[in-house]
Amino acid sequence: MRHTLFLFDLDDTLLDFRASEQLSFARTMRALGLDGTVDALFQQYQAINLALWRAFEAGTVSKDVLKVERFRQTFALNGLDLDPEAASACYLESLSDTVVLVDGARQLCASLSAIGEIGIITNGVHHIQHRRIASSGLGEYIAFVATSEACGHAKPDSRFFDYTVRMARAFAQHETVVVGDRLDADILGANRFGIDSCWFNPGRVANDTGARPSCEVASLDAVIPALYRLAA
Repeated sequence: MRHTLFLFDLDDTLLDFRASEQLSFARTMRALGLDGTVDALFQQYQAINLALWRAFEAGTVSKDVLKVERFRQTFALNGLDLDPEAASACYLESLSDTVVLVDGARQLCASLSAIGEIGIITNGVHHIQHRRIASSGLGEYIAFVATSEACGHAKPDSRFFDYTVRMARAFAQHETVVVGDRLDADILGANRFGIDSCWFNPGRVANDTGARPSCEVASLDAVIPALYRLAA
């Protein structure tokens, strides 16, 4: 294997954010006094949240606004007289306690940390992501964490990746690979920065974008064999 610097997206690559998100949302709604199922409300929240994250990555919405606005819009859409700031605080606090690993994440990190250096690249909230990594048990394998909040730029901006590689012990373009589930953030960012990328695509969705991964896998246990094939 020629790669020695492995840059991993966190959510929906190493950590099952969708599972964590749903647990945290339900816990938050209970804390605010909503009884019964919140599945329909959660689906609306997800759509609003996704749109706001896309706006954040495009630089048109700040992260501080995003964290509260997603709840404000959800509550307004459903005529709920609930405090969006209280909801945001409760939800973010809960995320650290609802960590779910993607299958194979621990073994992959253990194996790659013995080969080189693992860094996390995330557009998530800085202190929350650090707490989630600590809760996940993956911290011992991770050398550094690069967040958009600390950098001031988000994936796929090349300035984020420039910031990231300066955190590594050593950086060589041909020895660095991004592993992530997002074509528009992880893979496109790697393309723009001129480094290899491995698209984690467990749903086997079609790539109808301009992003071009160096390789593609449907499970984390396929990552190492795929990287060896890249080096062949």
